[in-house]
Amino acid sequence: QVQLVESGGGLVQAGGSLRLSCAVSGRTPSSFIMAWFRQTPGNEREIVATISTGGRNTDIADSVKGRFTISRDNDKNMVYLQMNSLKFEDTAVYYCAAKHYSSATYDYWGQGTQVTVSS
Repeated sequence: QVQLVESGGGLVQAGGSLRLSCAVSGRTPSSFIMAWFRQTPGNEREIVATISTGGRNTDIADSVKGRFTISRDNDKNMVYLQMNSLKFEDTAVYYCAAKHYSSATYDYWGQGTQVTVSS
């Protein structure tokens, strides 16, 4: 089992920045590919960014490319999402997720943290 706890959400003005954090505990966190997803009411969960087990490889959704950065610190068992130049349309609940490197699906999810961007 892996437990994920997000923090760092809140209210920010358009153009501002936030950093989300995800604390990872349980089975060998460094064996898990990590990701951030987001979801708005009535819409499907959207993948925002992923990062490989060692942190060398990342993938960022086109909608946030150039503004968001994902990183991880395996010594601290933390994953981060740095969000800059925030837009109103970035408003969503953001979820941290994990999947074992051998798994096809994200099997572990945090409870989510609300990010609200005021225009």
